[in-house]
Amino acid sequence: MSEEVDFDVIVIGGGVAGAVCAYTLAEQGREVLLIERAAEPGSKNLSGGVFYCRVMEKVFPNFVDVAPVERRITRNCVSLINASSFVNIDYWDQRLSEPVNAVTVLRAKLDAWLLEQCEEAGVTVMPGVKVDSLIVEGEKIVGVRAGEDELRSHVVVAADGVNSFIAQQAGIRAKEPMKHLAVGVKSVIGLPRKVLEDRFNVRGKEGVAYAMVGDCTQGVAGGGFLYTNEESISIGVVMRLDDLEKSGLSSSDVHDHMLRHPAIAPLLEDGTLLEYGCHLTIEDGPAMASHDLTRPGLIIIGDAAGFTLNTGLTIRGMDLAAGSALAAAETIRKAFQTMDFSQEAMDAYRGLLDSGFVGKDMATYAKTPAFLERPRMYKDYGKLAAEVFYGIFNHDLKPRRHMRKVGIDALKASGLKLTQIMGDVLAGIRAL
Repeated sequence: MSEEVDFDVIVIGGGVAGAVCAYTLAEQGREVLLIERAAEPGSKNLSGGVFYCRVMEKVFPNFVDVAPVERRITRNCVSLINASSFVNIDYWDQRLSEPVNAVTVLRAKLDAWLLEQCEEAGVTVMPGVKVDSLIVEGEKIVGVRAGEDELRSHVVVAADGVNSFIAQQAGIRAKEPMKHLAVGVKSVIGLPRKVLEDRFNVRGKEGVAYAMVGDCTQGVAGGGFLYTNEESISIGVVMRLDDLEKSGLSSSDVHDHMLRHPAIAPLLEDGTLLEYGCHLTIEDGPAMASHDLTRPGLIIIGDAAGFTLNTGLTIRGMDLAAGSALAAAETIRKAFQTMDFSQEAMDAYRGLLDSGFVGKDMATYAKTPAFLERPRMYKDYGKLAAEVFYGIFNHDLKPRRHMRKVGIDALKASGLKLTQIMGDVLAGIRAL
């Protein structure tokens, strides 16, 4: 097996995972090549939204001050959306602003900045190039093929996204079943800063994030989201592929239906459509990430490894991508100390993941995807909550009833059984 290499490490994919890994390795003194399929950084990424960013302080001190972030999320709203009503849980907390817990980002800006940091650290960035296959000698991955070019390295890091053909070629992942995947449709709508801040009751650098469920996806398993940026709103839907197919609905039509909802349309009034896109994403990250993630000379990170979590309250991907990238970089650092890139050396990656927040959080929420499969989550509970509040606030000159009676009547009218509700509550406690 040839020991001649063009680079110490080749990283495939220029998103958060790939950029953080490449930058960290370059800071360690490694010769790193980062190959990005998109001609412009971030142009293929739709996920720009809430980034739980404290992990980035380990990589870039004062990240929230120097990176192109939009707003600092100090307010979170959970909305149960019905056709003509909604019930909100609106949570604001100053403690989320210092230290900064989460920010909104636009990936075209963030990814471009990350790759600039990589280049300044000495990474060779090669945009607009598609990797066609791995180079394998014996059992070891020794590089990649891109068109007629062969590029060799001691280690290849695959950060090529949810449809990672590198993971599939290496035999790490088969084609994922539809229930493990979702489709996201998102719009970015521009609003003047003062209009946005008055409309969403935010000031300065603060912002708000909405997680919505129910009529926003017309009952399809999934949910809606809305995040405030500096002078725009990111808004859209994410729906599980198998349930969307079963419904017979179009993802773009569901997205447009949500934007027309009477509770949402006023928030977007007089806005200008700046971006619109559709992208495949991960619905059951814990199931996907349970695979082995290494081969001799190969490590899988970020979305390619399945590191995404949807708890119904929060959607996380970028922080897990960064965490997996740091674990990969540490594994590779130790491998270079002994020049050992065997399966055993690469498998140290799994130990680092499992001992840190990435692996622990994936394990904690392993039951959440199954919990979120329950159809009642997307149709019945929002209506039940609205009926209870309607009974409380609708003063129709009839004698008032105790809240207990209001709740019992709403439960009877909903068709839900108390045993179903208790079962869902217990399942939610176990899952969340």
